[in-house]
Amino acid sequence: MPTFNVPKMTCGHCASTVTTAIKTVDADANVEIDLTQQQVTIESSADTAALAAVLEEAGYPNELA
Repeated sequence: MPTFNVPKMTCGHCASTVTTAIKTVDADANVEIDLTQQQVTIESSADTAALAAVLEEAGYPNELA
C-alpha cells in the first residue's frame, strides 16, 4: 500500500482530482487523502509506478513517502 507525498494537493478539489486520476488506473482502489500532511495512501492492485505516473499526468508531482 504505497503512500505518496503530493505537495501541490492543498484542497478538496485537489483531493477529488487525485482520487479520480487514481481510479482511472484501478477503479477498485481504496484512496485515503490526508490534506494536512499532503499525502495520499492507495490500496490497489495496480503497479506503484503506474499510480505515480497518473498523478504526474494529472498535474500532481509526487514522491513515495
